[in-house]
Formats: sequence, structure tokens, C-alpha cells
Amino acid sequence: KVATAVKVAIPQIELLISAITDKMLMGGRLFYIGAGTSGRLGILDASECPPTYGVPYGLVIGIIAGGEQAITSAVEFAEDSREEGWNDLRAHNVSEKDVVIGIAASGTTPYVISALEACQKHNIVTGSISCNPNSPVSDAADFPVEVIVGPEFVTGSTRMKSGTAQKLVLNMIST
Repeated sequence: KVATAVKVAIPQIELLISAITDKMLMGGRLFYIGAGTSGRLGILDASECPPTYGVPYGLVIGIIAGGEQAITSAVEFAEDSREEGWNDLRAHNVSEKDVVIGIAASGTTPYVISALEACQKHNIVTGSISCNPNSPVSDAADFPVEVIVGPEFVTGSTRMKSGTAQKLVLNMIST
């Protein structure tokens, strides 16, 4: 069912990829920003781009709420910050040349939503990847991707169907 849900979202994915390609051809970078599993998936995809495709380190950057510690351990409440997402992007000198993709399975993560809203105020192209229709993160993105996978087998856990869907979309973007 996950692959079928991703297939339905292909038109949205194509629009996002086209926007990313345009910016990268003009010297821009791609940022993934997320929390928890979504943030870890963004970091994984970003870290695989240089060895897989021979692109320079720093062309695709993954940012996670809670910083490096959150890659291997949960940093409670980091996803609730409405300031840190933008601060984390600014630490990388994000600019109008770049594209920022917010990754949030629920589509309601304050860290991600507020980072995308700040990007839009600074004329930075934004995208999002979520697994709920018409979510706040989609509203904050220029190019939302919604992969509707339905409820998880383990209630409250988004690392299974949603995580798989997000990883498939990330693979399509970076490829």
C-alpha cells in the first residue's frame, strides 16, 4: 500500500524535483529539515548523496530538531520549538538560492512548520513531505508532497508506513 500511495503523489513529487533542479543549476543547495524519524531520514538521504552521486559535501544538508544528539537518541520536546528550525537553517547560511524541504509525517511538527514559514518570509523556495492530507506543513510549503498511507500498525509510531513512504520520496528526490 505504501508504494501505491507514493505513486499517487508522483505529480507532486515531480513539481518539487523540478523546483529543486532549477535552484541547484543556479548554484543553490537542498536542505531537509525534520524531527525524530523524519529528521533522521533527511540526514540519511543527505549523507548518502556525496558517496553515491559524487556531489560535494554541503550540497544536500540534513537538519534535525535537537541537533546531532537527536540522530541516535530522542531529544524530547525539540520538535515543539518554533524558533530553532529557522536558527538551525541560518547556521548554514540558507539563502534565496536554496530549497528547504520540511519532513513531518503528521504534518503538524512546529519545528518544521515554523522553519518553512520563516523561509517563505525570506523568499526561499520550500517543499514538504507529509503523510496526512491538507496538513499545516503542506500549507507552509510552496511544493507540498502528501503521501497518504493511512494509520500505522502501531498507533502513534510514524517510523513504519510513513517512514517508508518518506524514504521512497527522498530517494526519488536525490536520485
